[in-house]
Amino acid sequence: YGGMGLDFSYNIAVAEELGNIRCGGIPMAIGVQAGMATPALTRFGSHELKKQFLVPTIAGDFVACLGISETGAGSDVANIKTTAVKKGDEYVINGGKMWITSGTQADWMCLLANTSEGPPHQNKSLICLPMNLPGIHVARKIDKLGMRSSDTAQIFFEDVRVPCKNLIGEEGKGFTYQMLQFQEERLWGVAIALTPLETIIQETIDYTRQREVFGQPVLHNQTVHFHLAELATELELLRSLLHRAVALYVEGNDVTKFASMAKLKAGRLTREVTDSCLQFWGGMGFTNEVLVSRFYR
Repeated sequence: YGGMGLDFSYNIAVAEELGNIRCGGIPMAIGVQAGMATPALTRFGSHELKKQFLVPTIAGDFVACLGISETGAGSDVANIKTTAVKKGDEYVINGGKMWITSGTQADWMCLLANTSEGPPHQNKSLICLPMNLPGIHVARKIDKLGMRSSDTAQIFFEDVRVPCKNLIGEEGKGFTYQMLQFQEERLWGVAIALTPLETIIQETIDYTRQREVFGQPVLHNQTVHFHLAELATELELLRSLLHRAVALYVEGNDVTKFASMAKLKAGRLTREVTDSCLQFWGGMGFTNEVLVSRFYR
């Protein structure tokens, strides 16, 4: 379908390299395209769906987005309210999605919707939804604190009709497919954080080595030196956890636990590294001239 046929470890290698971009929004947008909106289609979609949506997405001709979160259902995926009711050979979609990365420019959405009245973990399906259909309303581009170069949208659906053939895999398996898709999303999210954190620590070391306070470089204070060493150690531990999870995933294992652990640690370490390092920059840390303030935001 236009890809290189490489295993998932290469995705992670790319994600780590994308971390060299001194901006969080661009790697995140690429991640949605490559590792969040497309894994379920790749794994469970029909040949026709892959030709229609996956091929142009891999080629870069289509922008993809992932439609999961809603105003009342983010982490609680089972609580989504958007419905896709089958009428003849079509699904009629009603509801809305929130926090949709690339939503203002996407050509299609990997949409999770309720397709029946059954139990919440068995009544959902994933659907390839072209974003140019009548009844799709991109309500607004959300004005965010950070990731400002990556658009985030609120979207509403009003009697949107999409062919039943756009269903990914089996009806009612959407929750399961999405949980599997989340494994790759979490691992990608961890990978794109590693290089920026490493860069921030190194730039802080370089700055504190030459910045003098009370007649000596800031780095010569043991409390500063020790704390930076601890942050660097935590980062290497996170990298090891990521690589272990990826190796297990490539072997065909379920890595939900390790991927979730890595995501948890990455989120906490990102906050700790940026906040701690920013303090060592003094007044310069409060400016937009340095990388650490950008990632702190």
